[in-house]
Amino acid sequence: MATVTLTQENFEQTVSGGGIVLVDFWATWCGPCRQFAPVFEEASEKFTDIVFGKIDTDDQQQLAMAAQITSIPTLMAFRDGIAVFRQSGALPTSALEDLIAQIKGLDMDEVRKKIAESEKAE
Repeated sequence: MATVTLTQENFEQTVSGGGIVLVDFWATWCGPCRQFAPVFEEASEKFTDIVFGKIDTDDQQQLAMAAQITSIPTLMAFRDGIAVFRQSGALPTSALEDLIAQIKGLDMDEVRKKIAESEKAE
């Protein structure tokens, strides 16, 4: 599966669905973004059970602001509608594949339980 362009119109629907969604915040003028792009694209073809979305921060400034993006590239991961990872900087292929394995291995019942406990404590 190739990457999907995410915009304000389809972002919420895409990340709130079931399964895993990886989102790459990038810009055309960003050197590290251009280095990471083929790694992200290659992973999208290898892991066809995952949605790989790209957000051009110049084109989608409101989305970038809402996500509090301060440096790019920034990779965010969602699983079952819950943000489970966020990191700035380009990842090498091995690190991205390791991250995907970790996200697939998450016990989402435990994640939801921790979120509920955290919200209760506030």
